[in-house]
Amino acid sequence: MEAGEFRAPRTRHRRGGFDGPGDYYMLCLDHVREFNAGYNYFEGMDEDAIWQAQRPWSGWDRETRSFASGGASPTPKWQDFTDPLDAIGARFRQGVRAPRTDGRPLTDRDRRNLQILGLKTDADRAQLRRRYAELLRKYHPDRNGGDRGYEQKLQRVIEAYQELKRAAAFAQA
Repeated sequence: MEAGEFRAPRTRHRRGGFDGPGDYYMLCLDHVREFNAGYNYFEGMDEDAIWQAQRPWSGWDRETRSFASGGASPTPKWQDFTDPLDAIGARFRQGVRAPRTDGRPLTDRDRRNLQILGLKTDADRAQLRRRYAELLRKYHPDRNGGDRGYEQKLQRVIEAYQELKRAAAFAQA
């Protein structure tokens, strides 16, 4: 008999401790289906034990270790951490620079896409649409006698426009 590829627990509720996942049978697909059909997690439990396992707020009645009031350390271990180079904080501010004149933020990606379209950072949604249509006509192969040399530029223009029209800075008010 060859080992299968699907695990099935050897014992009903014991999954093992911190030393490992516990004991398992390795079954083929047909045998694991047969095993699953006959498996009942609640077998041997009384009605109260089943209710305790199935209640919607099960586990929420205990405080987790980090929020427990009687824990070994009342303050988090990271509370006294210093970041002199602002490496962690800078990571979360990386994508957003100073907002535009209308107060909407532009990410670095938005700025790159505006550069691809040849627009300034103060462009609005209407200017974005006009410039997109202009570049579409300029780079489309039908307008260039079937020349596919502008195909990559056209693709970049389309991708830039698609991203910008969904960006927060160009969202319709």
